[in-house]
Order: sequence, then C-alpha cells, then structure tokens
Amino acid sequence: MLNEVEVKNFGPLVELGWRDLGPINLVIGDNGSGKTFLLKVLYTAVRTLEEYKRGDERRSAAEILAEKLYWTFQPDKIGDLVTKGADGGLSCRVQVDGRDFLYRFGRDTTKQISFLENHVPPRASNSIFLPAKEVLSIHNIILKSREQDKVFGFDDTYLDLARALRQVPVKGKNYREFAESRRQLEGMLGGRVEYDEASGRWQFKKGNQKFPIGVTAEGVKKIAILDTLLGNRYLDPGSIVFIDEPEAALHPDGLLRLLDIIALLAKRGMQFFLASHSYFVVKKLFLIAQKEDLHIPVASCHESQWASADLREGMPENPIIQGSIRLYKEEVELVLE
Repeated sequence: MLNEVEVKNFGPLVELGWRDLGPINLVIGDNGSGKTFLLKVLYTAVRTLEEYKRGDERRSAAEILAEKLYWTFQPDKIGDLVTKGADGGLSCRVQVDGRDFLYRFGRDTTKQISFLENHVPPRASNSIFLPAKEVLSIHNIILKSREQDKVFGFDDTYLDLARALRQVPVKGKNYREFAESRRQLEGMLGGRVEYDEASGRWQFKKGNQKFPIGVTAEGVKKIAILDTLLGNRYLDPGSIVFIDEPEAALHPDGLLRLLDIIALLAKRGMQFFLASHSYFVVKKLFLIAQKEDLHIPVASCHESQWASADLREGMPENPIIQGSIRLYKEEVELVLE
C-alpha cells in the first residue's frame, strides 16, 4: 500500500506532502490544480516498481521510470516536467509499505534520470489507471497507435489499460469480495460486456441479444471495465487502482453504488485513489467513512495550495462543498421571497 507522497516542482505540483494514506484516498480541487496529474505521478512510480525485475525485464528502475514518465506525460523531454520558473529541480518520493522510492532530475534532463534511490521490493500485483474517458470502443485504436505507430496521443495509462483488458478471463473461485463486487457490477450493467474474438471487438450481451459497444451507454462501458479486470484476475488484493473522475458518464445512483463496491474491494486489501470534483463523491465517501469508521484521507487544492484532511473526521473545507452550500442558500432565499 502507498503510505505517503512528497513532490516538489513537478508540473503544476509546486509542493505537496500527503501522509497517512488509507485504503481509499480522495483528491479534490479547482480545475487545473493538478488532480489527474497527481494520480499519474503516483501511477508512474507504482508501475515502475511492478515492471522492475518482472519476468525477463532487464532494464534498471531508472530506465523504466524515465520511459514511463515520457509516455505518460508525453513531454518533448522529461526535463520539461519540472515546474516552469522553479528555482530547483523536480523531486518525488513515494513510500510503499514503509519503504521509500525517490528520484530527482533537472529541467535539462532528456531520458536519463540523474538520481533514483529504491528501497521497495519489486511488486507482484498489477495496478491500473482508469481514465475519465472510456476505452472499450477505442481499444484497438489505442493498441495500434502505441504498439505499431508508436506515436503520442494515448498515454501509458490508456495503453496499460488496453493491454490489461486483453487478458483472457479466468474461470474458477474468486475472492469472496471480488465475486460479490462482480455480482453487483453485473447487476448495474443489466448484462455483460464481452470481447468477441471473431470480430476483434467488444460487445454488450443482454439475454440472447448482442449490441455493438459503440451504441452502449458510456456508464455501462465504464462499469464493465472494472468488472472485466476483476474477471480476468488482472487485479488482486494487492492492486492499487487510480480512478480519474469516477462520476463521469454515471447517473448519481450508479455512482453511489460504484463507490459502495470500491469500499467493498478496499476491505479485501485493494487501495484506491480517486480524483473528483463531484459533491456526490465527497458526500458518499464521507458517509462510508462514518459508517465503516474508515480512514479516508483527502488532498484538497485551492489556489495552488494543498491541504489534507480525513473524511472520518468530517467534511473538509473545499470549493465543492462551498458551491453546494451557495446553491442551497439561493434555494432558501427563493422560497423565503
């Protein structure tokens, strides 16, 4: 599990320290504050640890990280990730199970990271990043763009997800919480999303009817991705899942049910990082924290300043809550007029 993160001069993240991370972690803030960016910073570090020394991998951790940063953020050179106008270079430290993984480099860096220190053993689990946009309908396009054409466009979060979805489903007994999560996810879907080997396309199957994935609702496709990754065993209790805007394309009721499923999976050992600007997400996670007495840390950014809180202790001060309060006051004023 990720325990803490410290970054300095990393793109929009001028300085951020986030400690005492929990099974579910929430990032909220203004548009352009770096919510998605932070998730990608964490993702590149975790995936480096997962690819390092796996199978016949011969690259060093520094080589894997440099390539991961390049293809995830897609700058001209990775030195461009250093905050513009910063006095010093970029630094990042993440702690995994109490052990540090840290690196530093300057703005002149091209593809070779000048300093990397790793005390974290290679990870056997797989982590994944679920972007706000769905990928099933463009699955083959992502793979062709990156594996054949090798061009910018779809970053590594999309490529890794497309490859993970390509794994063949595994039959047999699953973890109890995973099986229950899949049952609930499929109940939300009202059917099942499957990959058709003959056509090389995803399709939605409901009873005896089959529909092209392109005409299937965006929310259905989003839920189907998590169901697929649980079904093909790409994810296990040691996985870390990063979800950008879980509210995108989901009806509020579906979103609340999805968050209940995330809480169930977190009980089994999985760790989640969510970036959101939805009041429903904040409020539902607050209720989960209260009901389960669960530690749910929040990193909140307003006017480039980061603050941390814990939903177990109450609702934090943030623009999302303030916006909802303003709407409530406007409604009360209209009623009283």
